[in-house]
Amino acid sequence: MIRKTAGFGLSLILATLLFPVLTWAYVGLCCAHCGGNMPLNIPGGGIPETHEFRFKVSQSYMEMGSMRDTTDDISTSSLLGNPATGKFAAVPDEMRMYMTMFGAAYSFTDDFALMIMGNYVRNEMDMKFNTLLTNNSGRDGFTMFSDGFGDTKLLGKLRMYKDDNLAPKMQFSAIFGMSLPTGETDKEFTENPVAGQNGTILPFRMQTSSGTVDPIMGFTFQMIRDPWWMGANIMYEGHWYDNARGYHQGQELWIDGYIMRQVHQRLVLQAQLNYKHEGRYSDEPYEGRVKGHGHTMFNPNNPFTSPLFDPENYGGEKLSLSFGFQVQPFNMHVIEVLATLPIYQNLNGPQLRDSFRIMASYYLELPTKRSRRYVGTKAPKELGF
Repeated sequence: MIRKTAGFGLSLILATLLFPVLTWAYVGLCCAHCGGNMPLNIPGGGIPETHEFRFKVSQSYMEMGSMRDTTDDISTSSLLGNPATGKFAAVPDEMRMYMTMFGAAYSFTDDFALMIMGNYVRNEMDMKFNTLLTNNSGRDGFTMFSDGFGDTKLLGKLRMYKDDNLAPKMQFSAIFGMSLPTGETDKEFTENPVAGQNGTILPFRMQTSSGTVDPIMGFTFQMIRDPWWMGANIMYEGHWYDNARGYHQGQELWIDGYIMRQVHQRLVLQAQLNYKHEGRYSDEPYEGRVKGHGHTMFNPNNPFTSPLFDPENYGGEKLSLSFGFQVQPFNMHVIEVLATLPIYQNLNGPQLRDSFRIMASYYLELPTKRSRRYVGTKAPKELGF
């Protein structure tokens, strides 16, 4: 009997070593109950096990370069000239955005969790001048800058269907909540070399807030086909009324699909297809339509000095591919690195197109004493120890 038991145990160990994907993949880097392997960049991903906290910190770098109108690239120099002839006095040439994101979540039941997410952003945009501004300022351009906290998102996730409560291979959830305007909509120029421009309002893209309380709703679908993990996420953020500056952002819609393969006990590879639709801004801010900020001679009836001030030059459709990996250095700790490249952009231009984005995330699960996975949990009395 002992030999048979030992032989069975040895066979099991060998099978585990020879077929690590089949034995480890279903568990996932995170708990099996929450969906196991999920991308950390998609809202609603990485929901913790019941009665556990989840904390996440991400750092992203995004670069935007060359102007685009619909699907056509446009050179910066071709847009520079006399605003009276349909050209612009200043045109963006490149933009860099650094964003630090932080979030926390807690699952109250097997089917319901709450999340909070915030961010701190730094925007840098290189601007080029036309001949007149170059002669007046003695420079051919400058770097526009803004930074600060962005808006805060409060979200709930309700699991509406699962084929198993503790380790589902298929589940469907609803996501709902709101975005709170904790950022700013009144950022101003501070280092513009053109006389009279410092103290005027920065363009839309350099602001850090929508300025409104915005509803968020969506659905997420997760499925496991060992050793594959896959799913889809759809999210809508509505901008339904004007902020204190008299405008609102366009409506926003995200659709993300992903597929992941666990190639080792602590390593998962992933690929994503990401779609985003963003509508145009509704109007100019008060400073533009009344005080003439962003217009030549500070006259709201005159042409825009830059395409950045025109609310029509925002939004469009973007389709991107993302590739990355997740690694688990320690139990309940996950590190994710993700790179995103655009494959299609149809923009309401002229505006800067996306070039690429890189994101690194650190994820920590923290069980409470009520969690099934709490280390200090005592064995049932029926076991006798």
